[in-house]
Amino acid sequence: MKLKSQLLEICQQHADKRIRGYKNEIELIKESIESNDKVSSEEDESGNSKLLDDLEKNMNYLNEAQKTREQLQLIRPNLFSDSAVLGSVVKTETRVFFIAISIGKIELEGNDYYIISLASPIGQLLKQKKKGDGFEFNGEHYIITEVL
Repeated sequence: MKLKSQLLEICQQHADKRIRGYKNEIELIKESIESNDKVSSEEDESGNSKLLDDLEKNMNYLNEAQKTREQLQLIRPNLFSDSAVLGSVVKTETRVFFIAISIGKIELEGNDYYIISLASPIGQLLKQKKKGDGFEFNGEHYIITEVL
């Protein structure tokens, strides 16, 4: 299905951009650590400690972004289910959700889509719901009109 493929592509681009950003940040931190080591003095030790903390944080972020990218590889745009699962497009009377990763609201060809994770609070509410089912989120009531 074209819509699912387009939404999946947006998710993949988002994940790839995050991965590139974290890899670049890690390289910059490594370069800073190396240059600090060359002009090392006791005053620089606290700076290196901060850089090492930043390096660890960014490596953890990179790991999470790579897991997100792997999760996207599980989505098959041509697979259809009558209940909401990973990779489903869930239409309600007011909003359209794509269950993949947490990105939020995007616009595609003039329409708004909410790209959400199955693990998110709204993703958990949508999980296994079918056409005609209803749910409430943030005080708003939704009725599912279609699951693609």
